[in-house]
Amino acid sequence: MSLEPFEHLLGFVLNDVSRLLRTRFDQRARVHGLTRSQWRVLVHLARAEGIIQSGLADILEVERMTLGRLIDRLESAGWVERRPDSKDRRVRRLYLTAAARPTLKDMMQIATDMHDEALHGLSGEELNRLMQSLLIIKSNLIEMTTLNDHAKTASTDKAKTTLADRAETLPLETVKLGAADD
Repeated sequence: MSLEPFEHLLGFVLNDVSRLLRTRFDQRARVHGLTRSQWRVLVHLARAEGIIQSGLADILEVERMTLGRLIDRLESAGWVERRPDSKDRRVRRLYLTAAARPTLKDMMQIATDMHDEALHGLSGEELNRLMQSLLIIKSNLIEMTTLNDHAKTASTDKAKTTLADRAETLPLETVKLGAADD
């Protein structure tokens, strides 16, 4: 088996492209004083205004505390507000402010321009083929990840059952249920 140079392996190319896109976006977004993380919050919040913080954390796949700090900064900047829920006073819902909308529009334009720059030189057909291929790869990886998660759960459940079954067959004095050895 011959090893291809790293720069020709799919994972390395995708990682490099992703890193370069992030770097280019950060360069252009600095004008607005936004970080990429804050931008992601604003975009997802625009898609789901009125969402609760834990729901947004799940969508963004970040810890709730991390998102809380991001929301605090965005709220201080006047771009996000927390409003009480009309039915449950313990719940606070997240909304974009009017001040955030022009910035969000500018950031969307930056993202569009950046993608146009990155995709320069690809024909419409090549772009469609690229996107179809990437979506197939993504679907394959999601499926394999899901299958792997199910296999882990099944093997963990089997291991627990096996341990429990073995414990039942051992003499009582050999089974230590959480007791420390003295």
